[in-house]
Amino acid sequence: MPTALTLLIAVTLVGVAPPSAAQTVPVPKPAPKGRDSVQLSASDAPRAPSTTGAAQTVPPNPVIPDPHRNLPANIFSTFDANQKAQAARVSAYLSSLQTLVGNFVQVGPDGTKTKGDFYIQKPGKVRFEYDAPTPIDIIADGTTLVVRDRNLATQDNYPLSQTPLRFLLSDRIDLLKDTNVVSVTADDLYISVTIEEKQALIGTSRLMLMVGTKDGQLKQWTVTDPQGYDTTVAVYNLDSTKKVDPSLFKIDFTRYDRSPG
Repeated sequence: MPTALTLLIAVTLVGVAPPSAAQTVPVPKPAPKGRDSVQLSASDAPRAPSTTGAAQTVPPNPVIPDPHRNLPANIFSTFDANQKAQAARVSAYLSSLQTLVGNFVQVGPDGTKTKGDFYIQKPGKVRFEYDAPTPIDIIADGTTLVVRDRNLATQDNYPLSQTPLRFLLSDRIDLLKDTNVVSVTADDLYISVTIEEKQALIGTSRLMLMVGTKDGQLKQWTVTDPQGYDTTVAVYNLDSTKKVDPSLFKIDFTRYDRSPG
């Protein structure tokens, strides 16, 4: 199930430690050549309307970053007032969210697409349900994040604090103060904030958050692994007013067995 399991890159590559339970959910070998067929720039992407509390029936085309981009190690000292203001705007938006539900489209390193629904309740709780035939759920209960395979009845466990989702799920966040931001850019469509994390044994990973310039709503994020391969998740049909069932974030640590070997 290589297409289904590209999601593991999106939740494990920013400074993540080995799973706390030795269970097997294989990660596909990255195939960056396949990304050329879906590569877009911000100027090529369609303008998306504000989606919070509104219906958007057509899934968006994720904006795939240029795989040849090369960010400086750190340009915090060169951020101008406008860049700092844009980062503050994104910080305020993320901090204002308490619940968020919607749909997502994920593009893996090989260009394959998967879709599904997601539910967020801050702080620290999220559930991603992938559409059939993908048998995968990702669940975080505030402390632990699991990647579950319903067909195999297995799940991998990770500390939520060691995944990039923690930036989206924090109750309050100041991007310029609490994270290592290396880039802030804005155009007519998107404000993009790139966060970089360096690990001595793992290498350098990045998370790029993108929100709409006009509506200020979350549009997508891209996780770049230490080898330079990207996994992009675009979100739509967002609703920040809908109540979320707390049972969605409960993790069953007894039903799902460890994989053989």
